[in-house]
Amino acid sequence: MRTLTLDRNPLARRARAFYVMTKPRVNSLIVFCAIIGMFLAVPEGLPDPALVFFATVGIAAVAGAAAAMNCLIEQHLDAKMARTRGRPLPLGELTARETLVFAALLGGAGLLVLGLAVNALTMLLTLATFVGYAVIYTLFLKPRTPQNIVIGGASGAMPPVLGWAAVTGGVSADALLLFLIIFAWTPPHFWALALYRTQDYARAGLPMLPVTHGSEFTRLSVLLYTCILFGVTLLPFATKMSGPFYLAAAVGLGLGFLHYAWQLYVDYSDGLARRTFRYSIIYLSALFAALLVDHYLPF
Repeated sequence: MRTLTLDRNPLARRARAFYVMTKPRVNSLIVFCAIIGMFLAVPEGLPDPALVFFATVGIAAVAGAAAAMNCLIEQHLDAKMARTRGRPLPLGELTARETLVFAALLGGAGLLVLGLAVNALTMLLTLATFVGYAVIYTLFLKPRTPQNIVIGGASGAMPPVLGWAAVTGGVSADALLLFLIIFAWTPPHFWALALYRTQDYARAGLPMLPVTHGSEFTRLSVLLYTCILFGVTLLPFATKMSGPFYLAAAVGLGLGFLHYAWQLYVDYSDGLARRTFRYSIIYLSALFAALLVDHYLPF
């Protein structure tokens, strides 16, 4: 009944369309990793609640604006793909002008909050992340190279660094370790998706790795990058950033990811690729949650 009411309410329908443009599920993972970075940046105790609030609002707003710009730039591609043809622009629920204005207002407001209530470094780093994703990745890398995910992963790996900078006003080696974890996680995460969406990407003319190099090469790449990821996730323990609780979680979660990657390589199916993609999201969330829990344990 509630859904029917929303469908008949033009204002609610448009509000939902703008909300969808921010890619809320992706945005929630971005914000989660940024918040973890804020808490890990404080050696003892908790970060200032007001700072956490304003940093979260600002980062979330700019991330939403970047997502909207991505949808705007790729609207003609989204219309060709089963996974994305239900987005507001291909459906005609929003116009390109409305999306551009929305992204500008949302992103501008987010940067303003970061500049006035957090610090200049966080604002500049967040702006650079926006440009990296919405412009460099979306416009130049994604349509031109099968290594788009690897290179463009730098933008997606920035959230914990932004959170760290928000609290400390700087970027430390520990913050870069968090960056490195997400950077190494990005290729196997997205290539698992690309494997069972290969026809979609081919139809859209995007040079994703399964389209240009085939399934077997992509599956091998997923396995190799998952091995790299496993090693990288041990670095916080090796550098004494974290303790035995995190180490146990990293090893357990990493072995699970390696199991999926190996099965994907030796016995591929679209269903397994879907499960691998879903596990990768759970994996990253659980790994960062383990970092946070370990940070506050007394041993």
